[in-house]
Amino acid sequence: MSRYFLIALLILLTSSCKKEATQGKPFALTGIIKDYTVLLEAVNQEDDKIYIVNFWATWCVPCVQELPDFVQFYQDYKDKVKMELVLVSLDRSGDFETKVQPFIKEHQLTPPVVLLADVKRMNEWIPLVHKNWSGAIPATAVYKNGKQIYFHEGVLSYEALKKLI
Repeated sequence: MSRYFLIALLILLTSSCKKEATQGKPFALTGIIKDYTVLLEAVNQEDDKIYIVNFWATWCVPCVQELPDFVQFYQDYKDKVKMELVLVSLDRSGDFETKVQPFIKEHQLTPPVVLLADVKRMNEWIPLVHKNWSGAIPATAVYKNGKQIYFHEGVLSYEALKKLI
């Protein structure tokens, strides 16, 4: 029963996406996202772009260690490949201005960064990101044309990101 609900929800999310919303434009979401469906809708576009979504937090040591590879990858490929890379912070929403924004500046994070503040429903959205995701971070999901084509829980290197595209 829950599998059918999940399939119906994903169909609803992907069918409600507007292709023109992201075609030829940079990733539209910024700041704090209070509803996970907004994030899922933004990355489930049928526009031939690759959407790479990295879940991380400022307090997560492996996350912080892998971020320079994501930044370098973004700098090297943002103009060469039809893609969007978004770093989704799972820090507390109250820490966005005091911890996350200073962290972005200090670490020179050039990809778009959003904070997903939908913690009350995390048991709902974690399996929607990937059915086998334990919720541990870092974690990376890759989408293309409304479908998830890759998921990895753990650190990804620059070379691994390069192989994805």
